[in-house]
Amino acid sequence: MLTSFVRTGILLIIVIFAVRIMGKRQIGQLQPAELVVTILLSEIAATPMQDNDIPMLNTVVAILVLVSIEIFLSALSMKSIRIRSLLQGNSLILIRNGVIDQAQIKRLRFTLDDLLEALRQKDVFNVSDVQYAIAETDGTLSVMLKPEKRSVSIEDMDIVKEDTGLPCVVVMDGNIIRSDFKDCGMTEEKLRKIIKNTGHDIFDIYLMTVDKAGNTNTVIKERKHD
Repeated sequence: MLTSFVRTGILLIIVIFAVRIMGKRQIGQLQPAELVVTILLSEIAATPMQDNDIPMLNTVVAILVLVSIEIFLSALSMKSIRIRSLLQGNSLILIRNGVIDQAQIKRLRFTLDDLLEALRQKDVFNVSDVQYAIAETDGTLSVMLKPEKRSVSIEDMDIVKEDTGLPCVVVMDGNIIRSDFKDCGMTEEKLRKIIKNTGHDIFDIYLMTVDKAGNTNTVIKERKHD
């Protein structure tokens, strides 16, 4: 029992480390080669977790080889368009000016139901509203609506809007988070004053975010009821 526990823990750490090396893509964003490597990693790691007779060294070597190959292929893809096209494929236009390209649909083995469902997920319910719909290499669909169907932007209305930047998390679960101070122009002294103005102690704050303009959003911890 102890042996199984130790082997499982070691393999879990190795697989997590391997996945971190390969990057932070979500499963739905994996390219074909990356998806294959991910599936193989899970299969290689799962077997020795259940069978203690399989040498750990063999498993570790196999994982390292797979990760090395994936990194090597990724490096080649970055330097060669041909290799990138071979490994990842190319984006294809499925709809152009409201007209479905039936040849491309057949090439990708899409059904009309697949296409319409993907459009609905983009809040598009009428094919004629689409200027371009592009099938990306990771299987997702990118959609550009016709100009008259697009939402009006601030730029279209000639309104100057202040850039407040990305809201930074400065307090989380009663702890000061200093890693993003620079991005939102925050200092610990400023933060202490903001916290004081809330009328709460820092340990009462569940979450606080601040942007460049000084706009704050504070969530207070819920008190436990007896």
